Amino acid sequence: MKILQFSCQHFRNLKAGNFSPHPCMNVLYGQNAQGKTNLLEAMWLFTGGHSFRGVKDSDLIEFASSSCTLDLQFFAQEREQAASLCVANGKRQVSINGIAQRSAVSLVGTFCAVLFSPEHLAFVKGGPSQRRAFLDTALCQSRPAYARQFALYQRTLQQRNSLLKDIPRHPELLDTLDIWDHKLSLYGSYLIRQRQEYLSLIAQPVQEMYHGISRGREQLSVSYLSSMRHDPEKPFSEADFYQAIVSARNSDLAFGYTAAGPHRDDLDLRVDGISARLFGSQGQQRSIVLAVKLAEAQALEQLCGEPPVIFLDDVLSELDAGRQDFLLNHLKNRQVFLTCCDPNSIQNLGHGSSFHVQAGVISPAIPEPDLPTYKV
Repeated sequence: MKILQFSCQHFRNLKAGNFSPHPCMNVLYGQNAQGKTNLLEAMWLFTGGHSFRGVKDSDLIEFASSSCTLDLQFFAQEREQAASLCVANGKRQVSINGIAQRSAVSLVGTFCAVLFSPEHLAFVKGGPSQRRAFLDTALCQSRPAYARQFALYQRTLQQRNSLLKDIPRHPELLDTLDIWDHKLSLYGSYLIRQRQEYLSLIAQPVQEMYHGISRGREQLSVSYLSSMRHDPEKPFSEADFYQAIVSARNSDLAFGYTAAGPHRDDLDLRVDGISARLFGSQGQQRSIVLAVKLAEAQALEQLCGEPPVIFLDDVLSELDAGRQDFLLNHLKNRQVFLTCCDPNSIQNLGHGSSFHVQAGVISPAIPEPDLPTYKV
């Protein structure tokens, strides 16, 4: 999977124009606040996900403009394809290969990418929602059915929680709660099974990647922590979910929300058996996220049949030369977009091109004596 050309109008500070990247390594360099991360963010939106910065779609539009338009030409599934995305009035309009789509969810599985950004460092130290978001984002990309089931679960959960708040004032509504419990059990058990299956797929690669990044000094383990009691040796069934949620019905009514389910689950990350969230260092934190992202790319390639595009935003800072070399050596045969302030920090790279980003303008770098010259 490779991006052939990207263009945009009125997206943040990016100037209108066409960007034609190299099929291998693309280094985007320039000072801070010039638009490097904005470019990655714009291309990432074609995965069907939201901004990795956690902002509303309306915040993506350039000041003084009412809408923005993005266009992407890419090679996937053995053919050239095109997608267009317009953001206006808080909504997205999407077309794929010239055909208008009902929603942006249609992009899921069409264009696949893996992203590392400084925001992802909260994956280790942040709350459980950060780790759940990683699982859900990875699964939505690789399995479009998961995206649909996830949306159904979220809507059903909101309706059940509203009902839990209403029942104390309207006891006659209690009989309708069972309807939502069955629906929540259907969608929720599916999400848990898919998450556990995905985690079993990446567990070994994560360990191997972290072992390499730490140069064999440490071991990382990752396990799924369910908020519902069940035998981890058995697949999580709809009946298991229903039994757990019915057992907790009285406490849910007392608190006014659903206290257990995939929306409350977590991942347990341990380095040499010790909790990385509680005791992990800054270096371990960054190394864990890198290991997980590399494993995610490997899993996505297995599930989709082709390597995803890799977006690396400020990934090399605080990494020594050995860790940088290990990371970059695992990005061969993939198209990579890497941002940095100083291109000299990656002068040992082989094939690729470098682009200077300044005030939203993306320009091919003019080779200078102190800049790396990439083979094309």
